[in-house]
Amino acid sequence: MSATVDTPEESARPPSGSLRRGWTTGACAAAAAKAAYEALLSDRFPDSVAVRLPRGLRATFDLAEMCRTERGMFAAVVKDAGDDPDVTHGARICCEVTHAVAGSGVCFAAGEGVGTVTLPGLPVAPGEPAINPKPREMIAGALQEVAGDFGVAPDVLVTISIPGGGALAEKTANPRLGIVGGLSVLGTTGVVIPYSCASWIHSIHRAVDVARATGLGHVAGATGRTSETAVRAHHALAERAVIDMGDFAGALLKYVRAHPVPRLTVAGGFGKLSKLADGHMDLHSSRSSIDVPVLVSRLAELGASDSLVAQADKAVSAGAVLALAAEAGLDTQLALSIARGARETCRASVAGAADIDVLVVARNGEVLAYAGP
Repeated sequence: MSATVDTPEESARPPSGSLRRGWTTGACAAAAAKAAYEALLSDRFPDSVAVRLPRGLRATFDLAEMCRTERGMFAAVVKDAGDDPDVTHGARICCEVTHAVAGSGVCFAAGEGVGTVTLPGLPVAPGEPAINPKPREMIAGALQEVAGDFGVAPDVLVTISIPGGGALAEKTANPRLGIVGGLSVLGTTGVVIPYSCASWIHSIHRAVDVARATGLGHVAGATGRTSETAVRAHHALAERAVIDMGDFAGALLKYVRAHPVPRLTVAGGFGKLSKLADGHMDLHSSRSSIDVPVLVSRLAELGASDSLVAQADKAVSAGAVLALAAEAGLDTQLALSIARGARETCRASVAGAADIDVLVVARNGEVLAYAGP
């Protein structure tokens, strides 16, 4: 599949730099739906289809598949996520468009591989297909353009399917969010910015929304699978109460500040939480670094010998400092210092919107330290 962008406005300039942008699932669905609707009204599929995206962009897509069905017309676009490691890159985004009752407007249904919402708190109501409001708006806008060309009202049913979407959804947060049967159709701008991790941050926000809407009084954000397992066991939390925040501690904390929960636990490895203790909100290695001298000063405050401090000062990682502390029997105290520092960072960030506690978790899953109320 290929796609091009027209740039009629300053805000719609092509991206610069070496990383190639791509298209959201919602943009691809809008293109497929528009092509299918044009064929439904004209009995002819276009060679390519252009759709208007938010922020002044128009994107042109080639069709990967097109055919008549028993009820209407069907078209598919292969998603190109650019250079982003998107789980749906290369997926086939399919739309069948059929006539509906006069006056019904544009209605949506979930086909194969598209999930259905089962819990409150998401942007669409339980029982609805997991097609977010902005993609619905883009699709409806594209169909309005076609309807206008033919002088008709767009009273249609749009069924979106993503073959293989059920398996792909297991790699996303959908099961925890109560979205069953497949993927969500997402995309606020229509454009995928490589490595912006917008979908990950989106899933963090939605997980908080679902927790609030379903009355969960205690949620936890974990930096990885090991920390997730540890915090679930430590607090006896349900799977749905644990949010895979990855390196995006700041995204979770900022959202909780605006959308309070009674209690929030943050769990992570020693190195990542040492960054949080230092005030870093993005814990990825490329966007924040471990301050070894600060770790060494913490070790000195715990009464470490001059020789141990000198050795630690030459360490190249947080793990190396922790290993030296362990030799002197100070690893638990050092981990507790990090847990307390990370907790203070979190408390300052949420500004009273949640009671905070922090778990520092070893690579083997053992809880090294706990700091709580």
